[in-house]
Amino acid sequence: MRSAICERMGVEFPLFAFSHCRDVVAAVTNAGGFGVLGAVAYSAEQLDTELSWIDAQVGGRPYGVDVLVPGRTEGPRATVPESHLSFTADLLQRYGVPFATSLGRFGDRVSARGATELIEVALKHPVGLIASALGPPPPAMVSMAREAGVPVAALVGTVEHARRQVAAGADLIVAQGTEAGGHTGEIATMVLVPQVVDAVAPVPVLAAGGIASGRQMAAAMALGAEGVWCGSVWLTTEEAETPQSVKRKMLAASSLDTVRSRSRTGKPARQLASAWTAAWDSDDDSPGPLGMPLQMLLAESAMAGVVRAAERGEPGAVELANYFVGQVVGQLDQVKPARQVVYEMIEEFGDAIDRLSRITE
Repeated sequence: MRSAICERMGVEFPLFAFSHCRDVVAAVTNAGGFGVLGAVAYSAEQLDTELSWIDAQVGGRPYGVDVLVPGRTEGPRATVPESHLSFTADLLQRYGVPFATSLGRFGDRVSARGATELIEVALKHPVGLIASALGPPPPAMVSMAREAGVPVAALVGTVEHARRQVAAGADLIVAQGTEAGGHTGEIATMVLVPQVVDAVAPVPVLAAGGIASGRQMAAAMALGAEGVWCGSVWLTTEEAETPQSVKRKMLAASSLDTVRSRSRTGKPARQLASAWTAAWDSDDDSPGPLGMPLQMLLAESAMAGVVRAAERGEPGAVELANYFVGQVVGQLDQVKPARQVVYEMIEEFGDAIDRLSRITE
C-alpha cells in the first residue's frame, strides 16, 4: 500500500495493532503492520524484558510502545477506603470468589513519573513510536522522544483534545471513537475522525474504534485517516493474552454486550458487561468507583482472583469476569492467528476499494 504513513513508519500496511501481548505485537509487525505494546501493566524491568524478546522476534522491523500518562490521578500514596474493600469482598463472596482485602498502598506506576521510567526503557530499544494513551504527552516524554528521533502518538476522543495534543508536541494523532475498547470519550468514530483530520492537518491521523475488518479500514481512510489503530480484534487471536474464559465470552458476545464504565480503572473505559460492571454501576449499595489509579488497583487485584476461578470453570466467577473490548466484539466469532487477521483485513480492504472504484467508472 502506498501511503505517507507507510513510508514514514517503514511498514507495508497502515495497520497499527495495540496489544498488551508481546506475541501479538511481534506477529503483526512481522506480517507487515505496526505492533504497539501496551506497557501500563509492566514495571521498567519487565518492560525491558518484553522489548528484548520483541527485538529478537521482529528482526529490525518497526514496532512501538504505548504508555498511560493520566492527566489527573488520586494521590499515588493514597489508600483504598475500607468501604470499597468491603463492597468488593462482599461482591466476590456472592459469586463464590475469595478476595484478600489487604491491598496496602499503591505505587506511582500510573503517573507521569512512572510513564517516564517506561519511556526511558523503551527508548533504549529500537522502537519506532511512543504513544501517550491518556492526556497530552508531558514535555519530558516529547523531549526524550525527539532526542531519540522517535515520533510521538497521542490518543484523543474530541477535536479539542486533538488540538491540545498537537500543541504539546504529538507527531501523530489517533482519533478514537466511543466504540473502542478501553478508555474512550463519547463521540462516534464516523463523526470524530473527519473533524480531527480537518482540525490538525497536516498532522497525520489514525482512526480507532470499531475497526476490525478491511471494509471498516477502507471507511476510516475514506474519512481522511492515513491508517487505522486496532485493539479489540487482537483479543480473540491465537496469540492473545486474553484468558480463555473471557475469550469465550467475547466470541459469544454481541455488540450490545459492552458497557462504558469506570469500574475497572476509575476512568470511563469500554469493556464486556458483566456482574462486576453491573454491581459497581447499578447496585444501590455501591460506593461508586474510585478515581485512577486506586480503582485500577482494586479492580485488578479482584479480577486476578476472578479470572483464576473462571479458568477453573466456576460459574460465579465466569459471571463476574470481563475485559476491555469495543463494540466490534460482535463480529469477533473465530479464533485466528494474528498474521491471518492482518492478511484478511488487507485483502478485504482491497476488495472494498475495488468495489468503490467501480461505482465511479
